[in-house]
Amino acid sequence: MASTDSKTKNEISSGSKNDWPPMYKVLLHNDDYTTMEFVVQILVTVFGKSLEKATQMMLNIHNKGKETCGIYPRQIAETKIETVHNLASNKNFPLKSTMEKE
Repeated sequence: MASTDSKTKNEISSGSKNDWPPMYKVLLHNDDYTTMEFVVQILVTVFGKSLEKATQMMLNIHNKGKETCGIYPRQIAETKIETVHNLASNKNFPLKSTMEKE
């Protein structure tokens, strides 16, 4: 039984990086209407950032035009984007979120 366990463990640990699902960067884009406070709130609630980190990221979005908020498998990235768009729409903000393959 021990030899089977070690054989299985070796097969699992020798898996290549290609066995992992593709990852996607989720980005937030700057616009002239969404408030900075709302962007910070999105970064905290949707992406789990600390208030300090969210504020820093919001300033990057504002100054550079966009910022990567996280890197996730495709389905999670799509869900994060949908959540951002739903929350922004409920507040009548045009906040745009997109994803790019990593």
